[in-house]
Amino acid sequence: MPCSDSSSGLNIRLDLNERLVKFDFAKITCSSEIGGGKNLSQFCAGKTLEEVLGLDFRMLVTALNLFADEEAQFILYMELDALKAAVAQYLGVEREGVDIERCKISSVEQGDEFIDIALVILPPKELPKILPCSLSDRKDN
Repeated sequence: MPCSDSSSGLNIRLDLNERLVKFDFAKITCSSEIGGGKNLSQFCAGKTLEEVLGLDFRMLVTALNLFADEEAQFILYMELDALKAAVAQYLGVEREGVDIERCKISSVEQGDEFIDIALVILPPKELPKILPCSLSDRKDN
C-alpha cells in the first residue's frame, strides 16, 4: 500500500484556545485516496496540541478497539504520524520520533471562532520493504 511518491493532505481545525476541534486526513496512494476515518479525530477533540503530541499508537489501538484490523491500524499509524508532524510544525517544536521536515503548511486562517490549518505531509524518507501480495505467501527454500 505505501508508495514512495505519495503524500497526505491534512486539514486541522482548532478553537481560539488552540484545542483541537477536528481534523481530516487523506493519503493519496497509487491514484487512490485513503481516508483516516473519524475515530482518531473524535478521540482528539478538545485536546491541547501538547496532548496530541503525547499520544501513543499502542494506547490508541486499544482505545479505538483496532486489535483485529491490521489495515485500520496501518491507516491509524499514518494518520497519527501526519497529525503529530503537523502539530509540531505548527508549534515550531521538535519531538523525538516526529519528522517536522515532512510537513509543509500551505495555509493558516483565523476566523472569529476557529483557526484552520491546511498542510501537505510528504512521505517518510524510508518506508519498510513491501512485498507484492502475490509474493507475500512464498517461502524461501
